[in-house]
Amino acid sequence: MTNSPFTPGIAPARLAPDALSENFSDLHAPLDAHEALVAADRCYFCHDAPCITACPTDIDIPLFIRQIATGTPEAAAQTIFDQNILGGMCARVCPTETLCEEACVREAAEGKPVLIGQLQRYATDTVMASGVHPFERAPATGKRIAVIGAGPAGLACAHRLAMHGHGVDLFDARPKAGGLNEYGIAYYKTTDGFAEAEVNWLLKIGGIEVHYNKALGRELSLDTLRADYDAVFLGMGLAGVNALRAEGEGREGVVDAVDFIANLRQADDLAALPVGRNIVVIGGGMTAIDAAVQSKLLGAENVTLVYRRGRDSMPASRFEQDLAASKGVRFIFNAMPVEVLGNGAAQALRCEYTRAEGSSLTGTGETFDIPADQVLKAIGQTLNGAPDALTLDGGKIAVTGAGRTSAEGVWAGGDCASGGEDLTVTAVAEGRDAAEDIHAALSGDA
Repeated sequence: MTNSPFTPGIAPARLAPDALSENFSDLHAPLDAHEALVAADRCYFCHDAPCITACPTDIDIPLFIRQIATGTPEAAAQTIFDQNILGGMCARVCPTETLCEEACVREAAEGKPVLIGQLQRYATDTVMASGVHPFERAPATGKRIAVIGAGPAGLACAHRLAMHGHGVDLFDARPKAGGLNEYGIAYYKTTDGFAEAEVNWLLKIGGIEVHYNKALGRELSLDTLRADYDAVFLGMGLAGVNALRAEGEGREGVVDAVDFIANLRQADDLAALPVGRNIVVIGGGMTAIDAAVQSKLLGAENVTLVYRRGRDSMPASRFEQDLAASKGVRFIFNAMPVEVLGNGAAQALRCEYTRAEGSSLTGTGETFDIPADQVLKAIGQTLNGAPDALTLDGGKIAVTGAGRTSAEGVWAGGDCASGGEDLTVTAVAEGRDAAEDIHAALSGDA
């Protein structure tokens, strides 16, 4: 629901422009050359390095860090991009604290891992700043593939297919490419229009034609795509949002957290964004954390995150939880919403404490109210309008191997496909691997 500028408690310009600029500055300042050398020097360059195993894209982390240590960040970037063409974005948003850095031997020995994510950013930023694209297309094959969704999976797939000499038509439902990288990541994690700049840099490979404002099931038909193209890759993510299933959900002030973040990401003036005084965010994943933190940074006085289970069950990492707490976000665990209170507009959220009974949750009957003029729902997204030709698994497109669906000539990857974690880096790996499988199939090798 869209809030009117007269909704009680919700108003723009709660903070001065300079305060907003400071609040939404880069979460981690980039390393300079000297800092990168010092950080790289801490790597043991392990044989059978556990950090590689922990990376969904299988980047040779010790190799690229050694390349930085020897003063060749361009070579380090090549090592990264060979496996992850969106290595610049992943360096900014990947939960390295639960992946490569958690597996780092230094973390186990000292409680302080090598700064793998920041070193990856240093290397990839070095090359991207030069404007050089480190890959060339193979000779044209005459094959053409339709890629639906210009998010991480679709971009990775399109780039790898173009490298192999195939022509790619890349379709996206929105007016800009990037998917969640452009619309769904916290502003302070990817500043200065980096998501758009990364897309423009990626497209320098050539052979990729982007078509905006075209969605599957709306302007595009899977049957037509299968007839017109040699292969189809589906990477359109999850466009639907789960219902709150609480009384009063339709009141003014109740909004989807993904829309809240998207509006913030696309805003020309952060001071013009309306935000409530008392905000409650419902959910426990990264979207919930990003919405809660950014609400506080916009000037909300009280921000409370309500999660139905305990802290240890939260999908968001402990680092992200601690970040939110450091910004003043209050956490309430083991509670679920039951009613949005108010007369037309939200005024409070009534919650009920929960307890676990085996693998399920049940309400205890004990309720409490939280003042809320704005309620942000971050309780998961769903796949909308999957074509009948596709088999689903758990509400997502069922895939086998490197993204093969039940429909001949159709692959899928990223959030819309079954299996894997809903992470940018995982989506990149799935898009890349599907592209290799498509190439093998079109070349007669599979």
